[in-house]
Amino acid sequence: MVTQLTPEAHQRVADAIVRAEAQTSGEIFCVLSRQVSSYRNVSLAWAAAAALLLPLALIPLGFEPSWVPGFSDGWEAAHLAARELTIGQAIGAYALIQSAVFIVVLLITSIPLVRLLVTPRSIRRARVRRAALEQFLAHGLHVTERRTGVLIFAAIEDHQVEIIADEGIHSKVDREVWADAAEALAAALKRNDPVEGFEAAIGLCGEVLAEHFPPSTGDRNELADRLVII
Repeated sequence: MVTQLTPEAHQRVADAIVRAEAQTSGEIFCVLSRQVSSYRNVSLAWAAAAALLLPLALIPLGFEPSWVPGFSDGWEAAHLAARELTIGQAIGAYALIQSAVFIVVLLITSIPLVRLLVTPRSIRRARVRRAALEQFLAHGLHVTERRTGVLIFAAIEDHQVEIIADEGIHSKVDREVWADAAEALAAALKRNDPVEGFEAAIGLCGEVLAEHFPPSTGDRNELADRLVII
């Protein structure tokens, strides 16, 4: 899936926002992101943990420097100086194994699909939530006249959807109300149809806003009716 949509697709989302806002004094804004984070630190964490833990399994097996090519010539002299040399070789060989494990795991977890699988959902959710909040503030949803802005945010590669309602709405509407809208958008993204998903989510959010915040005299459109792609 790519985050490049046709003008017709953008217009469909804009029309859905216009229809929803015609029934409410609330404001709806939509953002679609390809990915909010590279999660490189997650790959580094996995690689570091593997390098520290996996080589430990060699110790109960009687690890010897000779297991690593180039660290032993097969001869051993029975005196103190030679024993110290053997210990040094063992430490060097063990460090080399750790380095190899680190590099291999880092390369494997750098594959996008693998990185997604090894990144805890809680981390992805937290970073998407932070990115959504940044967009909420950047586009001024927090400064609408009646504090009734709603952000619908989707991160494709992160497989996460976030809906943020401003203070005026949050204080009157149960947070679980937004679950259906988020699920509708997520389901459409799985089908590779983000436009349909945004249309469904906008419609559901519009119904909630119309119920609690019907149109009033002097309402004005404070936010652009469009889908922003980042």
